[in-house]
Amino acid sequence: MVSAVAVPAGAATTSGDQAALPSVDTTALTASAKTVLDTAPVVTAPADAAWTFEAPAATAVVPEPEPEPEPEPVVSRSAQRATVEAAPVEVAAAAVPQSVAGNAVLEIAARYVGTPYVSGGTTPDGFDCSGFVSVYAQLGISLPRTSSAIRDAGTVISAAEAQPGDLIWSPGHISIYAGGDQQIDSPRPGKTVQFRAIWQSSPTFIRIG
Repeated sequence: MVSAVAVPAGAATTSGDQAALPSVDTTALTASAKTVLDTAPVVTAPADAAWTFEAPAATAVVPEPEPEPEPEPVVSRSAQRATVEAAPVEVAAAAVPQSVAGNAVLEIAARYVGTPYVSGGTTPDGFDCSGFVSVYAQLGISLPRTSSAIRDAGTVISAAEAQPGDLIWSPGHISIYAGGDQQIDSPRPGKTVQFRAIWQSSPTFIRIG
């Protein structure tokens, strides 16, 4: 490294003359650098050296897709009807009053326990209240279509005179008397034909025939 020498202020050079500069010992500097190089560790590598890198084996795990649910079998309306007609409705013994045994009207009516209420229905596919009491037709007795017309077609009797198989009428509804405080009817939408307690506060009993 060469150091600059400051020139005193006011000093001047004469034309053609140069100020004398101090000499630098470059040999000493060279020897110092050589000593540093000689003492530094030397790294060597063969000419045919090859670099290698081992990567760990990676296995991709793909989850198996969830099985799709099998579609529900489509059953035609006619097939459903055939099944209903072929399979009799099972009624728990406790749900059937003893008065049913031997009573022709109630025995027929009890076959349809569980049949859904259908507005305007008159078949085993579904009944409304007056459509249900048309089971009398299976005994050869035809009844009018509406509950009020059925009331007028029969004879009004007292509750004391009523027998299982007679009808129970109230405004807008009609059912079959099952004895005691029981009746069987097709109640209303969302319900099915069933035996249940007489709920009417002042029912009218009707005898047909």
